[in-house]
Amino acid sequence: MVKLNLNKIFYRRNWMFFFARFSSFYKSLFVLFNVILVILTITKNANGDEQVIIAHGISTFGDLKYKNNFKHLDYVNPSAPKGGEVSIWAFGSFDSMHPYTTKGRSGSLSSIFFESLLTGTSDEIDSAYGLVAESLEYPKDRSWVIFNMRPEARFSDGTPLTAEDVLFSFNLLKDKGLPSFRAVIEKEIEDVIIINPHKIKFTFKTGIPTRDLPASAGSLPIFSKSYYENSGADFEASTLKPAIGSGPYILDTMDVGQTIIYKRNPNYWGSNLPINKGRNNFDSIRIEYFADYNAAFEGFKGGSYTFRTEYMSKLWATGYDFPAIEKKWVTKTLLPSGDMAPGQSFIINLRREKFEDVKVRKALGLMFNFEWSNKTLFYDLYARINSFWENSDMSATSFPSTEELNILKPLKNLLPEGVLSENVASAAVSSTKQLDRKNLRLASKLLDEAGWEVGDDGLRKNNKGETLDVEILNDSQAFTRIIEPFIENLKALGVNAKHTKIDNAQMTERERSFDFDIIVGNFPMSFTPGSGLKQYFGSETADVSIFNKAGIKSEAIDALIEIVMAAETREDLKVSVRALDRILRSYYFWIPQWFKNVHTVAYYDFYEHPKNLPPYDMGLLDFWWMNEQKYSELKSKGAF
Repeated sequence: MVKLNLNKIFYRRNWMFFFARFSSFYKSLFVLFNVILVILTITKNANGDEQVIIAHGISTFGDLKYKNNFKHLDYVNPSAPKGGEVSIWAFGSFDSMHPYTTKGRSGSLSSIFFESLLTGTSDEIDSAYGLVAESLEYPKDRSWVIFNMRPEARFSDGTPLTAEDVLFSFNLLKDKGLPSFRAVIEKEIEDVIIINPHKIKFTFKTGIPTRDLPASAGSLPIFSKSYYENSGADFEASTLKPAIGSGPYILDTMDVGQTIIYKRNPNYWGSNLPINKGRNNFDSIRIEYFADYNAAFEGFKGGSYTFRTEYMSKLWATGYDFPAIEKKWVTKTLLPSGDMAPGQSFIINLRREKFEDVKVRKALGLMFNFEWSNKTLFYDLYARINSFWENSDMSATSFPSTEELNILKPLKNLLPEGVLSENVASAAVSSTKQLDRKNLRLASKLLDEAGWEVGDDGLRKNNKGETLDVEILNDSQAFTRIIEPFIENLKALGVNAKHTKIDNAQMTERERSFDFDIIVGNFPMSFTPGSGLKQYFGSETADVSIFNKAGIKSEAIDALIEIVMAAETREDLKVSVRALDRILRSYYFWIPQWFKNVHTVAYYDFYEHPKNLPPYDMGLLDFWWMNEQKYSELKSKGAF
């Protein structure tokens, strides 16, 4: 917002008013003079020493791929037909349609209703383009950003989406959003002000990196102010009634815990935007819930839903021989993926005193035999995860480079032992026998050194006589065959290990209250990591963030996160992320699992997609479509 010099204007107005009393001519001149004066003052303040960039999007590094006049994204089919249904499955159950609170278990895709000022693409890793915002303005130092909003934007109930809603949403998230989000946003955004009904300004706090902040501010979900004020809904409460949003889909029907159907809003305000051409093609998205993985597979075989991403290697290798495959009703295929590995792992809860010593955590990791699991259970379909940025050029390798050392040496006194001089920590390599005797010996030595010695009963005990009890929580039947051999190996080490099976509602509760020893989880990292790192690894969020499951607190990690956030070039970012990756891995708070660099999918053969898929998203719900003729033919044959 431009600040006018009101004192000068007031003085000149008084001077002109004296003459205006005597002549209509001077009165007209007075009005004209003041208009010119205000325009000149605004121009001077707007174009002073600060160079303001006005653009249709923003990139963290380098130029935007798509110019201001782009017609559609390169990877979509702009003529894709609209219509039909896509159906997928989800695990467990749900009891809420509110994804922005810690209460309840929200339904799959329940954030689909809400849009943001900016949106990303699937063929760039650090760009965002206007969605609700038509353009944005920001200075070179990115210390603030102004979003110029599209006047035509509407919520699904037909009410206008204005700057009032953006400000309301920001305050709602800041005051009542997820605790980890609040902890980060309060340290980044100084102020948000409305300039006019379709123009809003975010000002960022001084003394922090601002590289990502305009895009971060532009990615916040937008809620309807009038909905919350008129309905009296509590943002922090769990609810099955979704709030009003502006997105292309709205809720159609719901069978609590069983099925959710979203339907495309025929009056969606943004359907003709270039950023949306060829997207949101299905009339409806149906999600069927199943209690376990095998039941879900049987449902797919019977046509209960029609698209499946296969995560179980045994089923992929041996299970796809059912009639629909033989009749060529179902297509089984591999699709390319440039995605980063999701960081799937056994996560160790550092809040537990027994896991404080890194030697204990190392010892536990030595007992998980990936090589045996991959050969015996996974049909050699997977590769091991070693890095938090696996399958990218930001993964730390070998010994630290000179550039990494330049970052790490000033933090020498904060770093875990060996980070500066040793090879990067990697997952243990085992033999193809379930229990690797060499790793068993190494793990035994580590536990002995940590003060957990084997007693007469074969169990490890500390100097207080307490046994080393380790419980692995599991809410997925599919993981039982993986966890049980791990438990057996831990018992061979003298650990009093236990595999506890619980339902997904219990898992959600225990995760959120940090009531666990070890769980299976993910660390999904970004190709352009920034302030979000604080929610996964920051000390300030360790006791509140549902993402920082390990509860890691480290001054060294905190310092590296700041360095990553401050990187000004892509090359600087790579070096700083490699240094951070090196430190994270040295704490051994995870036991990394596995990934594959392709999408293993099966679907009833009426879905179609563009020939050249983008590298960073398979895009089923985004830009695939249904072939009506193929669908009718399969239906007539009894495929579903």
